[in-house]
Amino acid sequence: MPLILAFPPTNVQDTKSFAVGIFKGQIITEQVFPYPSVLSEEEAQTLKELVGPVSRFFEEVNDPARNDELECVEEKTMQGLKELGAFGLQVPVALGGMGLTNTQYARLVEIVGRHDLGVGITTGAHQSIGFKGILLYGSPEQKEKYLPKLASGEIVAAFCLTETTSGSDAASIRTRAELSPCGSYYTLNGSKLWISNGGIADLFTVFAKTLQKDETGQTKEKITAFIVERSFGGVTSGPPEKKMGIKASNTAEVYFDGVRVPAENVLGVPGAGFKVAMNILNNGRFGMAAALAGSMRGLIGKAVDFAANRTQFAEKIHKFGAIQEKLARMAMLHYVTESMAYMISANMDRGASDFQIEAAISKVFGSEAAWTVSDECIQVMGGMGYMKESGVEQMMRDLRIFRIFEGTNDILRLFIALYGFQNAGNQLRGLQQAVKNPFGNAGLLVSEAGKRVRRKAGLGTGITLRGAVHPSLESSSEQTVRAIDLFAGIIEEQLLKYGKKVVDEQFMLKRIADSTIDIYAMVVVLSRASRALEQGQATAQHEKVLCETWCTEAYERITQNLASLQSNSTQQLFKNLRVLSKAVVENGGVVAPYALGF
Repeated sequence: MPLILAFPPTNVQDTKSFAVGIFKGQIITEQVFPYPSVLSEEEAQTLKELVGPVSRFFEEVNDPARNDELECVEEKTMQGLKELGAFGLQVPVALGGMGLTNTQYARLVEIVGRHDLGVGITTGAHQSIGFKGILLYGSPEQKEKYLPKLASGEIVAAFCLTETTSGSDAASIRTRAELSPCGSYYTLNGSKLWISNGGIADLFTVFAKTLQKDETGQTKEKITAFIVERSFGGVTSGPPEKKMGIKASNTAEVYFDGVRVPAENVLGVPGAGFKVAMNILNNGRFGMAAALAGSMRGLIGKAVDFAANRTQFAEKIHKFGAIQEKLARMAMLHYVTESMAYMISANMDRGASDFQIEAAISKVFGSEAAWTVSDECIQVMGGMGYMKESGVEQMMRDLRIFRIFEGTNDILRLFIALYGFQNAGNQLRGLQQAVKNPFGNAGLLVSEAGKRVRRKAGLGTGITLRGAVHPSLESSSEQTVRAIDLFAGIIEEQLLKYGKKVVDEQFMLKRIADSTIDIYAMVVVLSRASRALEQGQATAQHEKVLCETWCTEAYERITQNLASLQSNSTQQLFKNLRVLSKAVVENGGVVAPYALGF
């Protein structure tokens, strides 16, 4: 399961990741408190000047329904986006782009997500992953050669990783590149599946197996990343795929038949392509959360407008408790997703490197939250929501893919849990080594022993958020701390129980990942609501209620999830699920006979 092992373990002492810290019972506040604000006055002004024109463009020029019907982005929209600079938002100004920070980029992506996700995938596949590798790993020569044309939209980029036999298991790709005897070029052969922009791209970031010598001198196959131009010859595309949603986005298979790729078009170091691929995806996930926050904002607006004007039983339906609960939960899901997106983008702008788990969390949470919000929006609007004219059914179809691509949520949950376990395991091994020299490590051992005793007694280990969280949110702060203490104890128990075999306990890992997501969501909204309260913002009391409500329910889910892992009935449940799944697979479908017997 290579995605899980895509990143080396973070140094136990040096990590600044809040999510990594909770696996070790630590509260690392550097990246979560205070809620980050990173835009300079000049950057804020630049962003304000862009928000208006981009919003108007999507309201007045772009036609989402028409794009969906045509199954491509209208030419007037493509041309308009190029004129707006939307194809090179983060390309340095000196190379023809707009040079935006991650936070500025997130705000503009949010606008696109609110209006048309099909267009969002077209521009996102181009710059968020298509040529992101050149920004991250390109040589000066590669950047100067390609980025100006990419930024202007003169050429469009695509990211080619997925194959028929390799999805989340990226290491199993079959596309190969063979270095010529003279060492001046590689010959690339293979094909890539479901490539966004695959049929319209002129430039591709392609991942292929190459032969590399390791430190022992043995030759092994490793993945290398390449910049491939369609003009090299031998690059062809299949017809556009017929999809459930994001129909405006071109998706096609791409074939490479004897393509000669110059050696200078290797992206990064030969054999390091897996790291390149994973870091490209990791760097783009915050943008996905921002786009999804935009989608939710738009959907909530539609639901509220309908609820405020629809009369049933002589009452506006927004006065009914069933509708009120839906609108409130939709608002909470949006608040958490938006808070995650801008916290992560700000940390990236400040130079953070420990945000792998947080980026994965934002993608998982945002994609599932947006799906729920779209579903509830249709429910609030009833039959009107189901009709094409409302635009909600298109948004729902478009949203479904986000739980699948750029790392399926199922695989990302395993990554979240196992990356955290890996770091907690490093700490546990350190303690085991300390036991061998008790006198030299007395302070550490006494401290850790004290934590265990206090945790077992339900007294807490002394970790706190006091001073970081606004005093009026103390109750929610204490819930979060109790959740972290409980979580760390369960992590240690599971490590001691399973050791290296923890990787096989996927029923357990899912529940650990869900708890990680909930804890991170709690601290993110605590941070943002604290900022609103401290600054006396007009929305402060509303944000306080959002935060308190979220934390109360999240704490209940966490305690239930973690307590279940200590239950014999849960272990039996896991066994039952395995038995049922095996039977269904062996039978080729449903095992139980028809209820009528024929």
